[in-house]
Amino acid sequence: MQACSSSDAPLSKRLDGKVALITGGASGIGEATAKLFLRHGAKVVIADIQDNLGHSLCQSLNSSDKNNNDDISYVHCDVTNDKDVETAVNAAVSRHGKLDILFSNAGITGRSDCSNSITAIDSGDLKRVFEVNVFGAFYAAKHAAKVMIPRKKGSIVFTASIASVSNAGWAHPYAASKNAVVGLMKNLCVELGKHGIRVNCVSPYAVGTPMLTRAMRMEKEKAEEIYLEAANLKGVVLKEKDVAEATLFLASDESKYVSGVNLVVDGGYTTTNSSSKQAFTKFSFNV
Repeated sequence: MQACSSSDAPLSKRLDGKVALITGGASGIGEATAKLFLRHGAKVVIADIQDNLGHSLCQSLNSSDKNNNDDISYVHCDVTNDKDVETAVNAAVSRHGKLDILFSNAGITGRSDCSNSITAIDSGDLKRVFEVNVFGAFYAAKHAAKVMIPRKKGSIVFTASIASVSNAGWAHPYAASKNAVVGLMKNLCVELGKHGIRVNCVSPYAVGTPMLTRAMRMEKEKAEEIYLEAANLKGVVLKEKDVAEATLFLASDESKYVSGVNLVVDGGYTTTNSSSKQAFTKFSFNV
């Protein structure tokens, strides 16, 4: 019998038979995760406000010989609207009969032209960031829990950020919102753990998503170059698919006893303190 090479080996379907709802799934990390979940056997429902991108992505993926029109679908969803989120969850259940995985990924950075001084924070920007990043996460978890609790199982994953574990001059609304998401996750893992539901976060270092490049007002390659220079782990650029792989682990049964974890995907960035390096660079010492 001829052994198969690793390239010929069939893909292990780590989410076979599962149903996943991904908010903010039409682009960036959400899009990469939708594609990866689909490859691993999940039925995926994308919830987003980017209708053209969402429909185009579903059409492209469903046209593959490996998929059918039931594998991935799109629903319009503004996560700041409680009713929209409820409709998205109900759409997934109505289409597939259940919901196993919620990836609450929709988020914004806030206005890039605002001063980062606490004395000059734009109240409208603060409100908008919290509406999307925090209220959106609340609504998603609320409605997912309603359908997961009766089944006594499920996995909820939030996209947080390294801004939740390090303080490096992030915009205050963004940093505060991502810390709130981690706090919500920890509380929910206690409440929902009693029902067999796991709740975790994934916190990536900077990824050259459309959202980030728009905020930085530069091309993806330039943004990645800057963040690679600032990174602790050299020679590797963090991509959307890398974050998707971490999310896949948290969503799958491989992490069946992992709950209440903020999985940081940052190449060790948050283990360092750049201030000391800057100080030693600034001053020379004669011994």
